[in-house]
Amino acid sequence: MRRPVALIALTALAVTGCGDSGSPTAGPSTVPSSSIPVTDGPSSPATTPTDTPTDTPSETPAEPPTSKPPTSAAGCVDQKLQALTLREKAAQLIMTGINSSGMTSAQRAVVQEQKSGSVFLIGNGGSLSHTRTAMADVNTAATLKGVRPLIAADQEGGQIQRLKGPGFDRIPAATVQGTWSSSKLTAQAQEWGSQLKQAGVNVDLAPVADVVPSSLKSQNAPIGQLDREYGDTPEEAGQGVRAFVQGMRNAGIATSVKHFPGLGRVRGNTDFSSGVVDNVTVRGDADLQPFTDGIKAGTSMVMISTVTYTKIDPKNRAVFSPTVIQGMVRGDLGWRGVVITDDVGAAAEVAAVPAGDRATRFVAAGGDIVINAKAGLTAEMVAALVAKAQQDKSFAAQLTSSVRRVLTLKQDHGLVSCG
Repeated sequence: MRRPVALIALTALAVTGCGDSGSPTAGPSTVPSSSIPVTDGPSSPATTPTDTPTDTPSETPAEPPTSKPPTSAAGCVDQKLQALTLREKAAQLIMTGINSSGMTSAQRAVVQEQKSGSVFLIGNGGSLSHTRTAMADVNTAATLKGVRPLIAADQEGGQIQRLKGPGFDRIPAATVQGTWSSSKLTAQAQEWGSQLKQAGVNVDLAPVADVVPSSLKSQNAPIGQLDREYGDTPEEAGQGVRAFVQGMRNAGIATSVKHFPGLGRVRGNTDFSSGVVDNVTVRGDADLQPFTDGIKAGTSMVMISTVTYTKIDPKNRAVFSPTVIQGMVRGDLGWRGVVITDDVGAAAEVAAVPAGDRATRFVAAGGDIVINAKAGLTAEMVAALVAKAQQDKSFAAQLTSSVRRVLTLKQDHGLVSCG
């Protein structure tokens, strides 16, 4: 059951899954703010997509950083921004898919040559000790000028758990986690996060904040059919989201609430189907509350779905929508941290969109990290970001702002070395 929320009058809405959105282990908005509380992420940098870039859009690096150690975390981030070339900055915005058991030779070549700012694990992984060795290899391949990669896994539980070999607990599905007390779930999530930390993984692409109405559970392919929801009301889902985020945060693991503005009312799974549409969800919807709950609890990222929401932005998939990202996430929710895509590499939903456009459209809409399950597309995405930044000063400024948010997140998790 959903309870209505009073909405402020909407105007000008004519403009408008990480391979996780259900795969089991296998023009800018002028719309006024909604009734969702405005909150900032605990470690979110106070930047906007229109910050002035610190360098000109070219392949030539700026002046080398001074040898004097920066006096603050912000100073360290600024130092790295000055040290990175445009191409290196663009690469910081791509999360490249690699095998959970370790990089193939082709994946290693991509990560090493492109210096992907992040990787995420696909398929099934091995033991904790094996994973630790494999992730050390990733760090060696991807570290650039004192900036280490984000290494992410879908470690939700139930059918969506990438790492479950010896050393990793088998995590129950969210529908089970949702029956626990908040204190129990927080304690368990902290333990699961500690295992990730030991394995060299620093990001859990979880929790699911989507609300699946009980009447739609059996028809909802990406969430309900896989038992990925914490509850069928915003209150139930929000309680699970808060507890999970807090536990992972206690373990030093970054999280991403997903899949904004929700997959609970769709039928198709965007990993395997195209043309998936939500004709119900509106701006300021009551079912968005768990995302706000996750932000208040300290999530590190907000993940955007690839579904089209006809009552929010009928012309754009959410992942390409300024209304969704700038208007709702950065405006209504007040989120100033990292915004990440659901998978736009292998997902059927975006297969008809040129790979380079998937990256540039997302960043232009206000987003930051592009999840790309097909490692072979990374170079194309990086090149497209560079080309657009060279041609468009406004886009170059947005790209620089995105990189600053990503570097700030990395700094918060000890992945940036300065001085």
